[in-house]
Amino acid sequence: MDQRGAHGRQVEELIPATDRFLRGRTFGSARVFWGSVFHAIPEDMEDPLDLDRRTGLPDALRMLADKFPREIWETHPEFNALTRFWLDRHLMFRRLQGMLIEETEGFLDGRADARRYASSLSRLAGTFLNELQGHHGIEDAHYFPLLAARDARLAAGFELLDSDHHALDAGLHGLADRTNAVLRKPETAATEVLRIDLVRFRALLDRHLIDEEELVVPIILEYAGAGLS
Repeated sequence: MDQRGAHGRQVEELIPATDRFLRGRTFGSARVFWGSVFHAIPEDMEDPLDLDRRTGLPDALRMLADKFPREIWETHPEFNALTRFWLDRHLMFRRLQGMLIEETEGFLDGRADARRYASSLSRLAGTFLNELQGHHGIEDAHYFPLLAARDARLAAGFELLDSDHHALDAGLHGLADRTNAVLRKPETAATEVLRIDLVRFRALLDRHLIDEEELVVPIILEYAGAGLS
């Protein structure tokens, strides 16, 4: 049986699932919003708050992050089970990315054959893409509106996170395309392209997750759960 025959179902499902999700989102820019809070960013200039350029939350959004540093979160009386679950989901995404990169490098280094690599890639990538898409959808539709309403000073932070989600969604779409290309024909050139994309996406997602955690968890601690359930 050829590689597409062995993994054809996964190949055909990865792209449609991503396409359905992306069609439900509006790709836009946070430049107009940020211009009302910080300095206006002309359209022909690079925004230092873009996900691939920033190094952390801007000072204007750190008033609660500085009050509640990460090292005290889990011992705070308002740190609840839902917050632990949400952080564990972030940890799962980080681990899945590490596993995807490790498996891809293993194939490129000759430590795994094509059949074994295609099987693990299909399983890990399918889980990662679908779970991260669903996670973003719940955040955008439910959690972020509740949290933003708790503290108007930090509402701009949720616009920043929404802008991140748009950028990450585009990256997920690209990862689905690269993954499908490898599953159809796991050759070195296509797999190296996927590896490069996986490494770059890991850096983007990690930046987003750190900033998201440092915005969200302090709000929950400050406002006694922030109405989340």
